[in-house]
Amino acid sequence: MSTIDPSRLLQMRSSILNQNQALQRAAGRGGIGTAEGGVDGAGGTPDFGAAINNALQQVNAQQSKASEITEAYERGDTHDIVSVMIERQKASLGFETTLQVRNKLLSAYRDIMNMPV
Repeated sequence: MSTIDPSRLLQMRSSILNQNQALQRAAGRGGIGTAEGGVDGAGGTPDFGAAINNALQQVNAQQSKASEITEAYERGDTHDIVSVMIERQKASLGFETTLQVRNKLLSAYRDIMNMPV
C-alpha cells in the first residue's frame, strides 16, 4: 500500500472546496454566509423557518396562478389548454412535494420524541 501524502490531501480538499463554491455561485446562492438561500446573514446559520416559509409561499403562488389561468380558460379568455394543464401540474407537484416534506418532518419529530433519554 502507498502512504498518504498530507500535501496531496490538502490540494484535493482545496480543489473540492473551490468547486463547491463555484457550484453555489452558479446556483445563485452566493456562497457561504450570505443572506440568500435560507442562510442567516448575522450568524451564518441556516434559517429553517424562513426557508420553509419561502417554500410555502412559492407553492401558494403557483396554486393561485394555476387557479387564475384555469378560470380564464373556463371563461373563454384563453384557448391555450397546454399552458393551463402545465400550470395545474406544477401546482399539483408543488403541493405533493410540500405534503411529503411535512410527512418526513412529522416522522422525524416522532422519532425524536420516542428516543430514550
